Amino acid sequence: MAQYIFHKSDSRHHEYNDWLDSKKTFSFADYYNPKRMNFGALRVFNDDILVAGKGFGNHPHDNMEIISIPLTGSLKHKDNLGNEKIISAGQSQIMSTGSGVFHSEYNNEPDGETRFLQIWIYPNELNTSPRYQEVALPTEKGRSHFEAFIAPQASETISAIQQNAWMSIGNFEKHQTFNYPVHLKGNGIYLYVITGAIEVDGHQLIEVDGHQLSDGDGLGITEIDHFSGKVNSENAQLLVIEVPMQF
Repeated sequence: MAQYIFHKSDSRHHEYNDWLDSKKTFSFADYYNPKRMNFGALRVFNDDILVAGKGFGNHPHDNMEIISIPLTGSLKHKDNLGNEKIISAGQSQIMSTGSGVFHSEYNNEPDGETRFLQIWIYPNELNTSPRYQEVALPTEKGRSHFEAFIAPQASETISAIQQNAWMSIGNFEKHQTFNYPVHLKGNGIYLYVITGAIEVDGHQLIEVDGHQLSDGDGLGITEIDHFSGKVNSENAQLLVIEVPMQF
């Protein structure tokens, strides 16, 4: 029987200072909540806003798949592998940190804010060679259905990560229905509402005002082979992260 974990937008840990406005779904840095450690292999999900010219100075990572998705603005990335890149809204950056990498990440906008999703996924193999990738989000191909942009195997439009995980995005209009089939039996689904208001099968099992999910809400679903739902707002942009649950 399907199991549901609901993370309402305002239940996230909210940190704010003079350069960063961060909403953290799971324990991260100085935020620790033993009930919010991860969702299977999904370890970190931060929705961050950086002020102009500010960001994260040079720092290390290892043995983690790190995905950055600008929603507005652009990010400037630099690492010790020789990569110096700028990614903008409509793109995604993937770091397989493996045996170790140092990098920095700044808002590249001279005047405006940059909002981006920072997502960490545990790898299925440790101490691999680090690598950096970029991939365009399938914003046009992903209309009226979910379209993958990250998967275990790469293709022309998909970047591969070191895990049996998929990331897909979908753009829908009012009253449209959607369906997502699970790629690998036993994987769980984490659905994040970037914008919009939606209903999801089984939502009646969760205490949600109005029985719908809206901007910033997250829903973890396990023990399913698919999920489906309907859009209630004028439009909706939805992110699906499918991950193994044995973590």
